[in-house]
Amino acid sequence: MKMGSGGSSVVVPRNFRLLEELERGEKGIGDGSVSYGMDDSDDIYMRSWTGTIIGPHNSVHDGRIYQLKLFCDKDYPEKAPTVGFCSRVNMTCVNQETGRVEPKHFSMLANWRREYTMEDILSQLKREMLASYNRKLVQPPEGTFF
Repeated sequence: MKMGSGGSSVVVPRNFRLLEELERGEKGIGDGSVSYGMDDSDDIYMRSWTGTIIGPHNSVHDGRIYQLKLFCDKDYPEKAPTVGFCSRVNMTCVNQETGRVEPKHFSMLANWRREYTMEDILSQLKREMLASYNRKLVQPPEGTFF
């Protein structure tokens, strides 16, 4: 997030940005079908995060609970985090061997902008589940992991 007037801008430091995201994630998002938080509260660099997506209605994902890991390297938010599913899921943007969300198949990561957040990523992944090319793909058994 950049702030300023008259041609000057201030870039919010990484840790402040992550603290804002943590606060928002702890409060809950929208209808509660997407959530996230820190994986390790002792991680002073705030790198490792967990996310949860409850599968959207009217799709093969309906009611399923998907767990994800997000890793924000030292260059976040200038560079996108690494995102991967822990829960097995069959989606065109997910590597079926590792669970990693492939940036070349997920435009939000491929065209990353500093303004994007982990909430944006999780919400967009949920929307991807509803896309015509994902909504009817046969899914692995519920409760299986990468």
